[in-house]
Formats: sequence, structure tokens, C-alpha cells
Amino acid sequence: MTTYIPSLTLPSQIFASPVYSIGLPLILGIGVGYSVRPSSADKTYLAIRQPPFRPPPFIFGPAWTVLYGLMGYSAHRAYVAGITSLDAGTWDLVRQGTTLYTLQLGLNLIWMPLFFGLKRPIEATADIVLLTALTGYLTYTWGQVDTIAGWALVPYLGWLGFATYLTIGAGYLNNWSFEGKEKARGAGTAGEGVTKFVNEGK
Repeated sequence: MTTYIPSLTLPSQIFASPVYSIGLPLILGIGVGYSVRPSSADKTYLAIRQPPFRPPPFIFGPAWTVLYGLMGYSAHRAYVAGITSLDAGTWDLVRQGTTLYTLQLGLNLIWMPLFFGLKRPIEATADIVLLTALTGYLTYTWGQVDTIAGWALVPYLGWLGFATYLTIGAGYLNNWSFEGKEKARGAGTAGEGVTKFVNEGK
């Protein structure tokens, strides 16, 4: 059972405010995405061999915008339900959830730098497996506090399950290394300076 750890938990003011609660994961997620450089991430994504049902790169931006928003909404709703409850057990669940939420957000934000920036599929796999487990427990915990707060995390949890499949599949199909997956196009090819990906047709 997870305990409330103040040093590993976001300030209560963030959870109490719908603007901060929803805005924080959105801002941090966008910031991490741009720090890794979208064009570089797209190159890696297209270059590596991937399992079936790989979505196109343009899906991820809109999907994560919605999921971060739902994540923040769930956090705010669960927190408000906790502070207005007369049940001490409910408040304990909320406080445990705030620690879980903070930990999973941290794991979420480091996955992209691990996978695309550092090209470390083993570490990225370990990260997303732990992230999915924590989010599953968080969904269960906050679902006991407020049903809607729990259900608001279900799309996020489902996406993480799919992302775990993609991460493990990509790692396995590329022998757990993403190095050297881009090949320069031959001289004279239209589009000088463009790269050719190993899974592209001729």
C-alpha cells in the first residue's frame, strides 16, 4: 500500500485548482515533447522496426493533449472530493493518490527522453511498465474516492497499455538498440540531406 510522502508529492495548491491541475501536465508534457525535438522524435519513430498497429506520428500530439487534460481533471476532482469528505479514510486515499500521481507524472515525463532522446529502449520499457502499474493502482485508489475521477483515468491507462506493447515490441524487434537506424540517401537522390529509414521501401 502506497503511503503519502510529502517530499515526493506536488503541492496541494496544484490539486486544489482546476487550472493548475489541468494545466501542469499539459505544459510539462508539451515542454518535454519540444525539448526532445519533434522532428528528431519522428525520425526515430519512423526509422525503427515496430510491431503491428503502429499509429502514425501525428496521432500522438492530439492524443496526449486529451490524456493530460483528463489526468489533471481526475487529480483535481479526486482532491476536492477528499477535502470535502467527512470520512478520514477517504482523505487518506486522496493523499496516497497525490503521491502516486506525482510519481507517475514524473515517470511519464522521462519516457520520451529515454526512448527518443537517449534511444534507450530497455530503460524506456522499465519506465513504462512501472508507469502503467502505478497508474493502474492510482485509478483504483481514486476510483474509491470519486467514481468519475477513476473513470477519467481509464483512457490514459488504456493508452499506456498500448504504449507498453509498442515499447516492448520496438525494443524486441530492434534488438534493444536504436542506434544506426537511419541511412543517408544515395547521392543524386531527390531531396538532398533527407534520410532514408531502414523500414522504408526502396
